[in-house]
Amino acid sequence: MIDRLRRPLLAALEIRAVGEMGLLLMALPLLKRAPRGDGHPVLLMPGFGAGESSLEPLRLFLKSRGYHVETWGFGRNRGFNRRLAHAIEQKVRHLHHRHRRRVSIVGWSLGGVFAFYAAHVAPECVRTVISLGSPLRLDPDRNPPPGIIAMYKVLSHPMGPMVHQARARSRRMRAPPPVPSTCIYSKHDGVVPPDQATLEGDPTDHENVRVPGSHMGFGVNSLAMWVIADRLALHEGHWRPFSPSGPAAPIFRALRATR
Repeated sequence: MIDRLRRPLLAALEIRAVGEMGLLLMALPLLKRAPRGDGHPVLLMPGFGAGESSLEPLRLFLKSRGYHVETWGFGRNRGFNRRLAHAIEQKVRHLHHRHRRRVSIVGWSLGGVFAFYAAHVAPECVRTVISLGSPLRLDPDRNPPPGIIAMYKVLSHPMGPMVHQARARSRRMRAPPPVPSTCIYSKHDGVVPPDQATLEGDPTDHENVRVPGSHMGFGVNSLAMWVIADRLALHEGHWRPFSPSGPAAPIFRALRATR
């Protein structure tokens, strides 16, 4: 009952994403000290109902960390479907072939579902995959979050995410892919609950990392950006679970103390 009352309240508080943009500006000096990468290609996937412009802060940040960053190139994300899933798989394979290096994929919300799908079907092309508040556990045996149902009906299909749930492809995401993977989530996400944004997996190549913030603010969440930079900077073949270090370490330690 408590959770049933809490979810609508968190959804109403998604407006705090506006404030999180302001916090990002304040955190820029901190983010300039985030780990730098080795220039490998990184592909960004937007959330459901959003386009590539929503990824611009994250794209600019990762570019400043030394990566070759691309967004998916398919306009607004209107839902998980066979045609688009295949197109994304081909894009990942193309990037891998063009750069001669494995691709890291970062997906926000439903973009994370596409990201994890690509990692499942083309693991030889993927270095690591990261989701941001993604509904990875949507399946026929679970009730989707009310926010996901409403958005799907408006932008994708009148039957809602049942169309997504019924596809065999979506069922692949019930477990982590065969590449290093990270699910970044928030306890106060007003759209996708933590239990649907996280996965159980082998801790030697999968993890769930909590950050504070809203669902709509993941694209400008400075702590999520720090985690992403830390994960992408790991040497290929030497993945390890996130262990906070540097100037952001005290913040993450405080978060872990409040679980």
